[in-house]
Amino acid sequence: MWFVFAILSAVFAALTSILAKVGIDGVNSNLATAIRTMVVVVMAWGMVFLTHTQSTITQINRKSWIFLILSGLATGASWLCYYRALQLGDASKVVPIDKLSVVITLVLAFVFLHEEFTVKSLIGCILIGTGTLVMVL
Repeated sequence: MWFVFAILSAVFAALTSILAKVGIDGVNSNLATAIRTMVVVVMAWGMVFLTHTQSTITQINRKSWIFLILSGLATGASWLCYYRALQLGDASKVVPIDKLSVVITLVLAFVFLHEEFTVKSLIGCILIGTGTLVMVL
């Protein structure tokens, strides 16, 4: 099931890029990010209430709170930079560079989470990096 959600995530991320590029025309990138974020907040809390999981908020431990907050800050920084890049550049060039996050994530997962880094992972990272260079140069 995780694979289905991962594919859907990729499809929605692609739509996000195209819709954002059209929507950001003539709009300050920070304002556009704030509007998008408000929509995401409403959707996320809507799912919490729809699934009746709001009462479990008190069960979240301190470590999880800290890392969820840090993740939120990283997401905010990423979105602000992404929208500014989209405003200044072509989506066909911005998006491949943004997707280098796959390579960076694999490296960080290996270093900090001690996840396995295989020959297959290394080849994938090289191909993604090479593909990104080919697309943006």
